[in-house]
Amino acid sequence: MPIDTDSTHTSRSRLLEAGKTLFAQNGYEQTPTAAIARAAGSSESQLMRYYGGKAGLLEAIFDASWAPLNQLLQNRIAAASDAQEALAAILDTMVEGFTADPEGAFLFVFEGRRVRSGSEIAMSRGFADFQELLRMVVRRGHRDGTLRDGHNDEALAVALIGAAEALLRERLIARRAGQPDPFTDEELKAVFLALVGGLSKSPQPQN
Repeated sequence: MPIDTDSTHTSRSRLLEAGKTLFAQNGYEQTPTAAIARAAGSSESQLMRYYGGKAGLLEAIFDASWAPLNQLLQNRIAAASDAQEALAAILDTMVEGFTADPEGAFLFVFEGRRVRSGSEIAMSRGFADFQELLRMVVRRGHRDGTLRDGHNDEALAVALIGAAEALLRERLIARRAGQPDPFTDEELKAVFLALVGGLSKSPQPQN
């Protein structure tokens, strides 16, 4: 593919799309910058100029994916009548988003938190914003009485993120291996909501 001579915006976008596809297909560590530049019809020097390298490109990919998702989450959380309904809306939004963007889903689950150097963990701003949204919902649940008192807000938020990630990860692994989904959307949601229901002040019996 010839070197891209389009506008800066187009070149940046092509690098984002090429990086996203190759990272999802081959993994971050196994994807050289030369391959990304070649797939984008660009150059490694442009990749360095726009993103500062491969790590900066991955962060930009995450930010581009999280920005619209977090905006949608904010809207759905605001429309929910209580914290339990908001948590259900968060899961619905994540499932919808990951179904529409399987490459982004794979990167979120498997490349979302990377060791940069030493003990420093790279975390995208978008994911940090998502975590804060979930913490906000947990705090809301304790205020509006739909979640039991006695649980640390941070621990509860982390546990809910972990449960959702684990459910989504198992399905992504099966799909990558060409195997049938281990559970449907409805079954995934039912398990997550059963966990949330167990944290409520008046857990409802499960059918």
